[in-house]
Amino acid sequence: MMTVASVTVSAPAFAQGAPQVISAMDVKSVAMGYRGTKIVGSSINNDKGETIGKIDDMIISKDQRALFAIISVGGYLGIGDKLIAVRYEDLHPTKDDKGFSLPGATKDSLKALPEFVYAK
Repeated sequence: MMTVASVTVSAPAFAQGAPQVISAMDVKSVAMGYRGTKIVGSSINNDKGETIGKIDDMIISKDQRALFAIISVGGYLGIGDKLIAVRYEDLHPTKDDKGFSLPGATKDSLKALPEFVYAK
């Protein structure tokens, strides 16, 4: 098992709080995960295997406790589409690992969700 060393960082920039601790992790295990660059652009399928959207972006909440997929729905070739946000944990990798499914979703149910707009 290959690991990353544990380090304690203390510097003037961190003077207001406790020193940061960087924990060791199994980098081989991390490498088996999904890369953000591969997730963005992936198709979203319904239970029937039909494409109902495409992942346009990924967002981590400010408190770093939640990850969201920003999905483009509706429209044609990016024209007339709308962005929506769903929790990443609600997506399931397809069997071929080339996209994701969103169980119970339809094109219409996704279009009915509130439009996602980036903060300025």
